Order: sequence, then structure tokens, then C-alpha cells
Amino acid sequence: MTRAARLVLLASLVLLHACGADPREDRGPSSLTDLSVSGAYPSTLLPGSRLVVTGTFGDVTVPFVELLGSFDGQPVKLLLPAQLTPEGRVELDWKGGVGAGLPANDGAFTGTLRVLATGPIDGRTHLSLPRDVTFAVATSIEPKLFGVYEGNVFVNDWITVEGNNLLLGGGEGRTVAILEGCFQKQGQTGCTPIPDVEIPMRQRSEFSREQAEFAFAPKIAGIEKGSFTGTVRLRNDITQSGPTLETKQIPVDMELLTPVIFSFSPESASLGQYVNIDGGGFVGPDPLVVDDTTQVSTVRLEGTFSPTGAPSGSSVSLDLILEYVEGQRARYVLNEQDALGQLVDLRAVTGQFTGSATPIHTYGTTTVTGVPTNVKLGIVPVKQVVEVTFLPSFVESLRHFGLRAVDKRIRDRVLEVLRRDYQGVNAEFRLEKPTDFALFALVEVGGGDPNGYGLLGYDNTPGKDKGNLRLADRIGGVNAKTIQETGQPGYGGVFVESLFGFSEHPGKLADKLEVATPLFDQIFDPFRPDRGGSPVRAEDLADLNIPVLSESSRCPAKNRADRIACAVWVLGSLVGTTTSHEVAHSLGLADPEGEAFHNPGDLPNRLMDGGAARTFAERAELEGKGPAVFCDDEYLYLQAILPTNQPDPLPVRPSCY
Repeated sequence: MTRAARLVLLASLVLLHACGADPREDRGPSSLTDLSVSGAYPSTLLPGSRLVVTGTFGDVTVPFVELLGSFDGQPVKLLLPAQLTPEGRVELDWKGGVGAGLPANDGAFTGTLRVLATGPIDGRTHLSLPRDVTFAVATSIEPKLFGVYEGNVFVNDWITVEGNNLLLGGGEGRTVAILEGCFQKQGQTGCTPIPDVEIPMRQRSEFSREQAEFAFAPKIAGIEKGSFTGTVRLRNDITQSGPTLETKQIPVDMELLTPVIFSFSPESASLGQYVNIDGGGFVGPDPLVVDDTTQVSTVRLEGTFSPTGAPSGSSVSLDLILEYVEGQRARYVLNEQDALGQLVDLRAVTGQFTGSATPIHTYGTTTVTGVPTNVKLGIVPVKQVVEVTFLPSFVESLRHFGLRAVDKRIRDRVLEVLRRDYQGVNAEFRLEKPTDFALFALVEVGGGDPNGYGLLGYDNTPGKDKGNLRLADRIGGVNAKTIQETGQPGYGGVFVESLFGFSEHPGKLADKLEVATPLFDQIFDPFRPDRGGSPVRAEDLADLNIPVLSESSRCPAKNRADRIACAVWVLGSLVGTTTSHEVAHSLGLADPEGEAFHNPGDLPNRLMDGGAARTFAERAELEGKGPAVFCDDEYLYLQAILPTNQPDPLPVRPSCY
């Protein structure tokens, strides 16, 4: 926000307060639900602290946090610029007392906090109700140490600390645990001295200054079984200012245990999927602990692998390198490069390993072999996981449609279309980034076409992936390799704003297509701001009984509730089928045996027909047209590369020719 814009905002607020009016009265219907504040954290603010305001904030831009009250008896009023995070919280970086506008850097604020922000649809200032708050403002805080967990631990176990005035990390700094003492290996009589070892801590919960934890890292006492006897003290390392303050020492005794594996999960996995291995004593690089010593965790599988349908299995012995997560967990991704991938064709063979898993951990020159555990690990058919990401530009395009308030309903319809189109194929579409697969595809849904061609969608992955060998295509962003190798447009994804080309009056939003139709305008003109329409507002969702359509016979509709439902259906169908089409390109369609990217000719309801061959009504699934589907040979190909035991939902598929 420019300085002039901020002054205008402040002036409007002063005028509202001077008139004694509620800014929500006599201003017409609100474009979003009322702002509400449920809490503000942390209660002690240091230079660099992240002040987090929780509550309900809806679709707003340029939020501000207002603090009104007293600071050590002096009246104060602050208006601090903030940001709305993807998690739906309002956050700002605290620059210290004076930096924020208070009369001093140390003291206590008592008063109220509220959030004010601009609604992007109506451009008005929206205000939350004030919430009572109290903040301690300081340049530094002295840590307190009350107790430390003792007893049996594995290497890299998290050790809980009870105290007060602990730092939260980030811009304000971090609290460090300092251990010193001696370590006696099992079977030895001597005790090796251990000088001060510093281990950064993490909070047990996001805003807790009373509980934190540190990893009993290998740099403290190594990884061999034995006993640590010594002390722990804490130190606050404040980032921006203030003295370095330490606690007194507390004596501790730890018994370091032999590594062990408790379980594999899931018990069956496919190529590119993670298998979480839970246990104790795993080692590996830790972002909190600086340690240049080589650390590797492996697991030895010894037993029998039985392919599905085979009369008997064969003996196997494999060492698999693990990815370190933390002391209690490592993970393994099924891949084609390591010992398991060389033993079994993970794309064609399914089956089950039954036997033992033994952890083997190396730290520097020391290797420790743990306790074997009986496990099972099944190999299942290849699955294509696809993350569907809606970019901020998609949201901006929804505002042009007048449909920002039904964003979630449109996304739900998109996902419904994708799952329908790929039913019976081992593909899974998600709106969140997968954490259980290392290999997954990504397709981005954005606003305008950054290539400047007005494309509805474009698969910018490098070359035709016959057989879906890559599994991790990215349909979105810019792919320099595509530009260099083919000279084709580099930006990929689905471009929602280009859909305005179906309008007979697209305005500045898109170039009019030859297949433009008044049907598009019947659906969307009632909501388009540039056509004098009335955008869907939060009040519509609260006051109207807007149906969720399962078919489109009532579209175009006459009443507002049904018109909104039809607009959701149509836009969700347009985006959904375009996304299905582009994902299919990345899987090798159309013509997986040849070089063509689309079906030949122009036949109705074929999903992989070229763009000019697919009408608006078919894409939108209106007037009895659509849904477009994969033709017979294409669907057989998808089932071959992504097999599943689900049947084809269609009794008969149309031919491709």
C-alpha cells in the first residue's frame, strides 16, 4: 500500500469514529462475513517476534492490526500493517516497542486489538470487534529452567524441558540447551569427558514459552549404548538485541539404548510412495543441529518375497538407505534405482516381502546394528497421484466472473469432474501437497495465459511420456527445457481467464473465440462486474438455499440461487475437463503409440479431441451435451499403465475413430 493510500484509509477511519457511526451500518450489503478475532499470540513480544492474530477474516486484502489502550499508563494507539497468510491468520513482524510506535522498548500494553481490512469486492474497510489483550513488551527475557526429562532414551529422542521465558525461534532468536558431563559405553569402566555441547531447541507448541525440547543428538555422546551423566543449562540467543542470558545447571542422567524398529506403515506401497519406519535411534542431517559428521541410517531386509500369484517366493537380503525424518522416524521411498528396485520391477510386479528388518546406523566411523523386527511390506500397482494447485491468479479471475464467494464450491466441482473422468484408473487427485508420495504430478490452475496465446490449458512437460515413466510431471510454471527442445510455449497449466473467449463480449479479459456463444453469457453475465452484474456475496451463501447440482437440466436458470448453482456447475466443469485433458497429455495421450496429441477428426464427447472440436456446451455439460470421456483405446491404455481392480464405470466407451 502506498503512503497516500494508507493516509486515505486512516482518514476514513478517523471520519467514521468522529461521526460516531458503526462502519457496517447503512453501507449496503457486506461482501464478506464480519471479521472476528479469537486470539493474539505470543503474550510477550520481543524485537523480531511474529505477532499472530487468529480468527475469521474471509477474503480481505491489506489487513491492519489496531492496538488501542495504554502502555505503562500512557495512552497509545497503533495501526500496524500485516498480512493474511494462506492458513487464514493475520500476522506481522514486531519491530520492538519503539519500532512499532510505543514510547519505550520495555513495558506492558493493556487494551484492545482489532483487525481492519479492505474487501476486494466492494473496496470498503471492514472492522472486527475489539478483543481485550495484554502484552509484555521487552528487548530480552531471562530463561528459567525448572526440569529436564531423564531416563532411557534413543539417539535423537526429543528431551522435554520445563521452564519459562523461552524463545520461539524465527526472528526473535532461539533458546539453546547446553549439555556437559561424561559418557560411559556399555561394558567399559571409564567415562569419557564431554565438554559443552550446544543443541538448539524447538517449542512443544507454537507459542509456548514454558515447554520446549531438544534432540539427544549424536554430537553429545555418539550412538553406542551407554550412560550419560552430566548437566543441562539453557541460554537465550536473542537475534536483534539484548544480553545473552543463561539459567543455572540441572543434573541429568540418560541411558542410551540400542536402535530398534517398531513398525512399517503403510504395510503396502507403490512406486514413488513413502514407507514410514517408526522406531528409535535413527540418525541423519538435522536442520536444527550443526554437525558435519557423516550420518546414515539403513535397514536390512532379510526374508522372502512372494510375487502375486506365484506358487512360491524367493529368499532376499537387501540393504536400503533411509531418509532421516527425526529420531523416532525414518522413511523409505520405493524407487527403481536401489536394491529393491533392481530385484523387482515395481511397475509390473506386485507381491509381498515377509521377514525381518534390522536398523544399521553409522555416525562417522562408528556403526551400530540394532534389534531385528518381524515386518511385512507389500508391493502394489503403480498409482499416479496428482496435486491440483489453485494459484492466486485463479482467485483474481473468479472476481472477474463475480464468483469469488463460491471459490470452494467451484474447486469441489473441479475435483468431482477429475475423479469422475479417471474413475477405474489408478489415479488420485488432491488439493493438498502429498506427504505420502515422493513422486507425484502437479497441475496449476491459474488466471490468464502467461504465454499470451489465450490458451485454455497447456501441458508444458518435456516431450511425450509414453507409458507414464516420469510420475512427477509439473504442468505449470515455466519449463525452459520445453522451450529449448521444441520451441513451444514454456508456461503450462490451466488458464481460467481465457474461458472468457467463449463470451460474445469478453471485453479486455480475453480475445473472442470463433465458437463464442450467448449460452456463456446467459450463465455468467448476471454476476460479471464488467457487465453490470451482481457478484455472489457472502450474504447469498447465508440467505439463499443454493443447491449443489448433480446435473444441469435447470441451467440456464431464472432465480438467483439456481443461477449461482449453474455458474458453479459450468465453471467447475470447464476447469475440470480442461485439467483432465492436460493431465492426460502428461500421461502420454492421445495416441500413446504414435506422435499425435489429439484424436483425429471431430467426434462428440471425446475428451482428447482438439480444442476447436470441443464446443462450449460439451465442455460445460449443458443442453444434454457431455460429459466428454476417454475413448476406448485411450482408456485401455490408462488402465494398463495405472492398473486397479475397479471396473470401467461405463458399459461401453465410444471408439477413438
